Amino acid sequence: MEQMKVIQTRLVLPADTNAHNTLFGGKLMNYIDDSSAIAAVRYARRLCVTASTDSVDFLHPINANHSVTLEAFVSGSGKRSLEVFCKITGESLATGKTYLAATAFSTFVIVDDNPEPLEKFEPTNSEERLVHDGYEERRKFREARRTHHKAFVTSLLEQDK
Repeated sequence: MEQMKVIQTRLVLPADTNAHNTLFGGKLMNYIDDSSAIAAVRYARRLCVTASTDSVDFLHPINANHSVTLEAFVSGSGKRSLEVFCKITGESLATGKTYLAATAFSTFVIVDDNPEPLEKFEPTNSEERLVHDGYEERRKFREARRTHHKAFVTSLLEQDK
């Protein structure tokens, strides 16, 4: 699967930063969705769309003039959905020091008429195995959250009547 891993590195410029001179969270979320979508389509070789951003955990701010590297890969698959993990690291270009800045999980779904189920994801290295080990638990959590959210949306719509 290594050929399906997406690695993108960007320089954090002043226009990308907030009042704290660190990368805007929303800008990073855009980068995550971009990298994760490429990983999903590479794996499926079919048209995919983002169904949900399941979690984004910001661990360390990324300063202006540092680089940000995103590594995205599929971490689990169902019949028509994929989970993608994205690891985000920052680097002080002046010192070479790197740090884990954020992690994210997203879910993508197939949006074509092809009834063929996706190939079952099988991890091929220690990092993929580590992330994949929690896939079933995360999938069940997403399913419960989706059921709860549907009920919430129904109630919300009834309030608007």
